[in-house]
Amino acid sequence: MLNITIDGHKLQVKEGDTILEAAREAGVEIPTLCFLEGVEPLGACRMCVVEVSGAKTLMSACSTPAAEGMVVVTNNRHVREARKTVIDLLLSEHEGDCQYCVRGDDCELAAMARKLGVREPRYRGEKPAAVEDQSTPALVRDSGKCIKCRRCVSVCSAIQGVGALAPQGRGYQTVIGPAFALPLEGVACVQCGQCAAVCPVGAITERSSVDSVWAALEDPDKFVVVQTAPAIRAALGECFDLPPGTIVTGRMVTALRRLGFDGVFDTNFAADLTIMEEGTELLTRLRAALAPETMPKSGNGGSAHSDAHGTAPALPLMTSCSPGWIKFAEYYFPQFLPNLSSCKSPQQMFGAVAKTYYASKIGVSPDRMVVVSVMPCTAKKFECDRPEMDDSGYRDVDYVLTTRELAGMIRTAGLDFVTLDDGVMDSPLGLSSGAADIFANTGGVMEAALRTAYEIVTGREIPGDNLHVRPVAGLEGIKEASIPIDDPVPEWSFLAGAELKVAVAHGLGNARRLLEELASGRSSYHFVEVMTCPGGCIGGGGQPRFTDNSVRQARIDAIYREDEGKELRKSHANRDVQTLYAEFLDHPLSEKSHELLHTHYEARERY
Repeated sequence: MLNITIDGHKLQVKEGDTILEAAREAGVEIPTLCFLEGVEPLGACRMCVVEVSGAKTLMSACSTPAAEGMVVVTNNRHVREARKTVIDLLLSEHEGDCQYCVRGDDCELAAMARKLGVREPRYRGEKPAAVEDQSTPALVRDSGKCIKCRRCVSVCSAIQGVGALAPQGRGYQTVIGPAFALPLEGVACVQCGQCAAVCPVGAITERSSVDSVWAALEDPDKFVVVQTAPAIRAALGECFDLPPGTIVTGRMVTALRRLGFDGVFDTNFAADLTIMEEGTELLTRLRAALAPETMPKSGNGGSAHSDAHGTAPALPLMTSCSPGWIKFAEYYFPQFLPNLSSCKSPQQMFGAVAKTYYASKIGVSPDRMVVVSVMPCTAKKFECDRPEMDDSGYRDVDYVLTTRELAGMIRTAGLDFVTLDDGVMDSPLGLSSGAADIFANTGGVMEAALRTAYEIVTGREIPGDNLHVRPVAGLEGIKEASIPIDDPVPEWSFLAGAELKVAVAHGLGNARRLLEELASGRSSYHFVEVMTCPGGCIGGGGQPRFTDNSVRQARIDAIYREDEGKELRKSHANRDVQTLYAEFLDHPLSEKSHELLHTHYEARERY
């Protein structure tokens, strides 16, 4: 431990801590614009400058390590004036019309200017030429608003391992963007939206679908239904000043009805459906690998790839519900595409079922039905636009709103969200299990699948703590578990004594590490879950800003409480899913389910 003094207060800090970390431990707020948790500090914005006794100049708190006997001053005239000068210079290049900017009400730059008392421009003159990029279905870039803090570069490279954004040019001419001044669509951007989630201004935002959704809601010829992802219920409240992790499912349902949706449903229903399909696919692949002689003559392992090539399904099976991860694999690891589950994501499954089974049930023509998704993820906008997502003859999903966009619509409608009564999801696509809720968390899809697959194989509930598979939970980047299969039922006797080895990665940088281990042969698993965003969907690129690990953990804890409080906790126990199979799909991996609920992926050129 080191002894230092901050603003006259003596304290002990861990060796290796920066001044910023020490100040936060002491309850002292130092402003930052470029700093990101878990990333090597850049010291690029200079907002966090402090005075250190004996130093010739002001030092950046985020990148300066604490030292024994160090005396730090975070607030005096010299420090305040330096920070105001930084803000003045940033504002002099920032092309931000706050009256119309989408970040007008939560812009970190504007908030910092107000806090420091910057009231009028000190430096006037030429601004850099602005570049607007609307090339992707998920994201919009406006370089005129960019303050070159490099947060987007840090998250894209250091956390996601993608590297689609970098500083181009030098000095005053610097532009943060893809290489060679290409649009985002021209490089290997997975459209995860983590850049939009960390950008302090409005330089990168999600492409809005709000106007299109309003138009659909006001069209008397359209029947508009909405589905809400499990992560939304633990985060939407933050947009209305509720603490992170406040579950707002009932109020959200009421708000959606008041907005005018004709049907309000839960993506969780489709998450349970996904487990039925994906869990069966896992077991079928295990059978094909370990006991091929027991395979039915017509069996195909549930893999679109094995259908096309006549080969045994690949192991490990990898989850396919996170579209940013799918695109990442298509770009960087095409050798693992045969390992991807052929299941569509819950979002797309819901749309396919809504425009077939549900439309028929209520007597609405599918060409009149509009399916809207509320998702924590900007990549879902890209996913619904994929050309293969139309197996029913209609687009599975028409529009995707992020959590932030839904909050904006609720405000536009003048609803006092916090005081709304609790509503209930419509049926038959609204019933769901706790296993579906935990899809929101890293490790949740894995745990949900294991709850069902283990019970199918053994006839017993998965052992452990209240159905939880604790080793795959939490915010560690890569997690693994081994599930022993003891005393299986006769149909699965070939698994007796086997250990099901599973792994979970969240954040694409961790996914890259895991896939490189698999490619090298240093690791071996039967089932792998990958989530694009840190923390899983609860940390998605469309969630309320600003998300750090304390916020992620609060949302994760809330989702587990939601699961534990439900009567149904296993996907195969969902009565409405059982009815869907009995009335329409027949059984998991049936010809009908393959037609509507499964898809395929292809390698992409990176440039």
